[in-house]
Amino acid sequence: MLSYFRNLIPLSPFIAPSINSTIQPPSSPVPAASTTQPTLSPISNIQGHAYNRFIQIWLENTDFALAAGDPNIAWLSTHGISLTNYWALTHPSQPNYLAAVSGDHFGLDSDDYISVPSNIPIVADLLDTKGIAWGEYQEDMPYAGFKGIEYNNQHTGANAYVRKHNPLVLFESVTQNATRLSLMKSFTSFAADLAAGTLPQWAFVTPNMTNDGHDTSITTAGLWARSFLEPLLNNAYFMNDTLVLLTFDENEHYETPNKVFSLLLGGAVPESLKGLMDNTFYTHYSALSSLEANFDLPSLGRWDCGANIFELVAKKTGYANYAVDTTNLWFSSSYPGPLSPMDAKAWPAPNTNAKCAAGNGVLEKVMSVWGRVDGSLHYADPYPHDDGLGANASVSRLPTPSQMAPSTNLVQSGTASGPSPTATETTGLVQSGTQLSPSQTVPDTTGTAPGGTLPSSAGASVMYTAGAVTMDLGAAWCWDWTLAALGLMAGFL
Repeated sequence: MLSYFRNLIPLSPFIAPSINSTIQPPSSPVPAASTTQPTLSPISNIQGHAYNRFIQIWLENTDFALAAGDPNIAWLSTHGISLTNYWALTHPSQPNYLAAVSGDHFGLDSDDYISVPSNIPIVADLLDTKGIAWGEYQEDMPYAGFKGIEYNNQHTGANAYVRKHNPLVLFESVTQNATRLSLMKSFTSFAADLAAGTLPQWAFVTPNMTNDGHDTSITTAGLWARSFLEPLLNNAYFMNDTLVLLTFDENEHYETPNKVFSLLLGGAVPESLKGLMDNTFYTHYSALSSLEANFDLPSLGRWDCGANIFELVAKKTGYANYAVDTTNLWFSSSYPGPLSPMDAKAWPAPNTNAKCAAGNGVLEKVMSVWGRVDGSLHYADPYPHDDGLGANASVSRLPTPSQMAPSTNLVQSGTASGPSPTATETTGLVQSGTQLSPSQTVPDTTGTAPGGTLPSSAGASVMYTAGAVTMDLGAAWCWDWTLAALGLMAGFL
């Protein structure tokens, strides 16, 4: 483990995140602040390969089967593509939100207050390179740019907005920028922007703690999701070239693999693909990599760099996704980092030499800080793992390249709660009920890593190719069970 910290590259501009907690403002100043805090609704019209607007909506803490079996979620699945192999990244909630906009959770393993230094780039920096309008809509946020820990209904104490479910407010590059704060708005602004035709081209939407299922159930969350989305699916302005990702931050039970039910909806989904299942391996990082590929944006050089791209986009850009054997994959804990209790002061270096899945290299802002480096972690690989720690690397085989056509993993949907799709053919659409398998497999092997012998279920150093690119992923070994147990004992929610 010590070797891991030696590989982290400390830079003098980086500071330790603040350990001070914000204080929820008393109820009296909030109405006054809401009348003076500006809101902005910039618009843009940048053309993408597969969609022109991307909106992601996150629900909370639900196991895959439970979400898939909800009748309202099942109804929504008939109007889009069910992503049946989509994974959250860790536990608890906050690090998943953090990672979704920055490409890494940086070791965060709690919902405690954190503030990420302003020179850690985020998705907003990518979008700004092309003038793509972006924003957030947070239900029951009292006013635009609110930075408090939470805000409850002042009469009932329910329907809470919480900071930990707002990804952009976790970054000082947003909280220290008045313009960016004005783009972080409430659902009232969503209704106004929808009516005025001023929705941004990228938006993150978070329901309150009641409607996202955190304080209630999947029944409540599913009902809210349908009631929110059904009118939008019939709104011509909203639907026009829009892609919606409906997903869950994490599953409920830490002792089970952290796979979450997810859907792609909207006018960008062709009619011929609605009601189908896509069994391609995705994580929360895939939303970032897909965005980058769709709009020809650079990468952040972190786990977004090598993450699989939504097939809807990949088939437009010609990218071949990787098949990943998830037999022993968990994503149930975070590796140590600058935001973990171990409090490593150094931030991991991004990979600034990689072309990344989108093929556009790394953001210039990242290059200006780090220069040319290969990265402290395997950021160019299709899923998060680390050789030294074995974090999230307990798969029986390392990723192998898929030789299937981009649309091959789309399979006919039966019911949303049905079995994982399986294949009876190698090309085209296939019926549900069969399991799609990688076109190539790497035999299980036993090897030796620094400090010991690999378990028999781990893969030794494997060479594989994707097109003309050859990667050596190295050996994988697992310590995930220990951290998962610690997380369970800590009782994170």
